[in-house]
Amino acid sequence: MAVKKKKLIYTLEFPIRSSPTILFEFLSTAVGLQEWFAEKVDQRENTFYFYWNGSVDSAERTEIFENNYVRYRWDYYDEDEFFEFRIEQSIVTNETILRITDFAEKADLDSSEQLWHQQVADLKHRIGA
Repeated sequence: MAVKKKKLIYTLEFPIRSSPTILFEFLSTAVGLQEWFAEKVDQRENTFYFYWNGSVDSAERTEIFENNYVRYRWDYYDEDEFFEFRIEQSIVTNETILRITDFAEKADLDSSEQLWHQQVADLKHRIGA
């Protein structure tokens, strides 16, 4: 019997020159996610379908709090795993901060973080930030 490896939780923070309201649309709607996260995104109720290079992955939106955060769980994730976009305002600079929390196996951590950096670069480009 194979032993399942426990994934590590990690969090990345990115300053985004955007209002929380505009940023939230890019994180929580199929139209917004399609702008930067995947080639195509469809939504049926709380299930989102993400299309990349001819393949599709689905994720359930498990929590949402308008202009604050949205949490998804990939269909291949364990029940206690998720990826989350959280929007915060810096008290000091009033800057909008995007905090991304995700899970990855230790061996995949660097590549997972690098992928998020690339994705957020696309997001900033789309927003004009």
